[in-house]
Amino acid sequence: MGLLLKAFIPLLGAALAFYFYSASENFNEEMLRGKRVIVTGASSGIGEQMAYHLARMEAHLLLTARTEAKLQKVVKRCLELGAASARYVSGSMDSPTLPQELLREAENTWGGLDMLILNHIGQSGFTYFNGDVEHVRKLMEINFVSYVALATAALPMLKESEGSIVVVSSIAGRIGGPFTAPYSATKFALDGFFSSLRQELIIDKVNVSITLCILGYIDTESAVRAVSHVVPDAPAPKEECALEIIRGGALRQREVRYPPRAVGSMLLIRSLAPEFLDSIIRSSYHVENVRRT
Repeated sequence: MGLLLKAFIPLLGAALAFYFYSASENFNEEMLRGKRVIVTGASSGIGEQMAYHLARMEAHLLLTARTEAKLQKVVKRCLELGAASARYVSGSMDSPTLPQELLREAENTWGGLDMLILNHIGQSGFTYFNGDVEHVRKLMEINFVSYVALATAALPMLKESEGSIVVVSSIAGRIGGPFTAPYSATKFALDGFFSSLRQELIIDKVNVSITLCILGYIDTESAVRAVSHVVPDAPAPKEECALEIIRGGALRQREVRYPPRAVGSMLLIRSLAPEFLDSIIRSSYHVENVRRT
């Protein structure tokens, strides 16, 4: 069975990658030139790399994250790389005032918005669920409710520009694995809300696209620190991941899967043989390295 699986998954992944990445329209970096883009969670990791890619594409950037000092450095680098403009608004995404502050800045500076990239996350450990309901509530506020609040506030401008919403989610929002219960709950919520909202926009003939990004294990500092002692697989590069997210948003794709082979294979196995997938997931972790808290 193990040998069969090793042969099957790469072939399956290649087929899925071809299906999801053979878009009818080719991506061209000029699609982003002069576009007005908000990126959340932009001070590090995938968000930082998206900011740099967009800067090279000569987009206008409004970046946000918690740490102002880091944002200042990212904005400076974006301007060096050729951004049409680059600004920031620092703050915590669970603040009820931050969405309006960001949208005011976009309105006053650019007169509108073309793309909203929702990428921020709250901190959560990779461990057994310890019954901390308050942590679940807090994480839901940052990882889910703030996404809804910012997208809702941005919709009037995006309707006017016929723009795009890009939602960075996770394979943990499609497949419930161990040690991620609070985080996984927030990502499942994102999938449900934005998939439903997409259908409503289509019914109302509103030309605002929603791209949901289903990410696997990426080599961000926070992800490697959290799971490298448990997950033996090599993480995928954040620079390439960031570019695929931008590409998917620009092409108005319904979904981006990265890395495509690994994520696509897991999702297909889940639909065909969920119990088999459960056994694969359990056997792929170094469970003895996970602490009970």
